[in-house]
Amino acid sequence: MARVVFDLPPHFGFSTELQIYISHVNQGGHLDNAQLLSLVSEARVRFFKSLGYPEADVAGLSTVVGDIVAQYKSEAFHGETLRVEMTPQDFNRYGFDLVFRLTEKSQGREIARGKTGIVFIDRAARKPAPIPESVLQPLLQRAAQPQ
Repeated sequence: MARVVFDLPPHFGFSTELQIYISHVNQGGHLDNAQLLSLVSEARVRFFKSLGYPEADVAGLSTVVGDIVAQYKSEAFHGETLRVEMTPQDFNRYGFDLVFRLTEKSQGREIARGKTGIVFIDRAARKPAPIPESVLQPLLQRAAQPQ
């Protein structure tokens, strides 16, 4: 089976730090793959908050994850602090990809990289909705500007 290969953008428009708690670690002593998704989800919530929106109400719309790709680069361990960098790219009518990279803060060791496909949803109609223009402009600015 071919491995996932994922190229990173030249810069990221957002970053945050997250600590690995004991609940994030599996029996192998390193970051559990399901917990990676939880950490990426927390960073995604912080990304939208940095734009001034709670994730559940982005200019009157909800957001959902349509897909996710993750490529592991090294192990991460209890007590380490991860720097999670994100940037939006590959925009379409209803959403965009939120590309991420996790690195261990003190050594800069890359832990994982990937992307989540973000889809905007009209809650009442329960259908995809176009990205609001008031949201699109700040997203494009984050995509274009290094942090």
